[in-house]
Amino acid sequence: METDDITEERLKALVERFYDRVRQDPLIGPVFNDAIEDWPEHLEKLQAFWSSVMLSSGRYKGRPLPVHARHGERISAASFDRWLTLWRETTEQMMPPCAAAAMQEKAARIAESLSLGIAFCAGRRDRAASCPPVIDGNSPPIIAMSQSAAEKPRHFKVVLPTGGTV
Repeated sequence: METDDITEERLKALVERFYDRVRQDPLIGPVFNDAIEDWPEHLEKLQAFWSSVMLSSGRYKGRPLPVHARHGERISAASFDRWLTLWRETTEQMMPPCAAAAMQEKAARIAESLSLGIAFCAGRRDRAASCPPVIDGNSPPIIAMSQSAAEKPRHFKVVLPTGGTV
């Protein structure tokens, strides 16, 4: 997909508008508002995340799964559906069609990866084990950004404890 219309400036405006909507949403807003203490700082992190995903900028240096897994008991399939719906609506309003489609595709992959990771971590918590990280050979799935010389933008994958990927 053609993503030349995606710029740092557009990403900044998109992230700000999208998370304005998220914060006001009756289903997912309370989860985000309870979890995030410093919205300006968090928005900068999210802008860096989407810059890394869509522009291969390498600006994001975090690990999204551990942060989301901490709130897993409040994140349902309906939460992910709502997040994706708001993302689709916002990208369609603010981005050219090809860019919006590319961003929606990435968001769907990210949501699926996080959902799988959260479910895995919840299963580990049921067995009184920590998640993540675990260094005992039974590590949780890890969301990883990979990029080869031919890949642009970066692609997300879940690395399973068995070494397989999703």
